[in-house]
Amino acid sequence: MRNSSRENVQEHSHMVAVIAHALAIIRRDVYGVDSDPGAAAAAALFHDAAEIFTGDMPTPVKYHSEEIIAAYGEIERRSRRRLLDALPEALREPYATVISGGDGDTARLVKAADKIAAYIKCVEELKTGNGEFGKAASQTLEKISALNMPEAAYFIENFLPAFSLTLDELEP
Repeated sequence: MRNSSRENVQEHSHMVAVIAHALAIIRRDVYGVDSDPGAAAAAALFHDAAEIFTGDMPTPVKYHSEEIIAAYGEIERRSRRRLLDALPEALREPYATVISGGDGDTARLVKAADKIAAYIKCVEELKTGNGEFGKAASQTLEKISALNMPEAAYFIENFLPAFSLTLDELEP
C-alpha cells in the first residue's frame, strides 16, 4: 500500500522490540506469569533478520495460500540458516534462538508485538489521512484479538490510544 511515512526493517524491529519488552513486563508484573523481557526484546530485534536475504514480502501475498506460506517459510528458514552459518562457530548457538524470533512464550510475545507494531503503523497512516490502511487496521486488530493474549489486550487498552494523539495532546 502507499505509505505516507516509509519504515525500514531497522525501525520496525526496534518498535517490535520495545513492544515485546513491554508485553513481557505486562505478562510478568501485571499477570504474574514468568517472562523474560530481555529475551523478548532481543528476539524481536532479530525477528526479521532473514529479510536481509529475502526482502519484505507484502502480507497479502505472503499469506495468500497454504502453498505460498509453506514455500516462504522454507525460504525464511534457509535465510536464517545462512545468517547463522556466516557467524563464527562459537556464536552460532547463542544467536540461533534470537534469529529465529525466540522460542515458546517468547516467540508468542514477539508475534504479538509484530502484529501490534503493524496495527500502530495503520493507526499512524490513518492519522495522516491515508485511508488505504482502514481495512488493514481492522483486520490486524482482529488478528491481535485472536491471539487471546491478555498482555496484548492490556497493551492495546492502556498504550494504544496515545498513538492517535499529537505530541501536544499527550498529557504529562
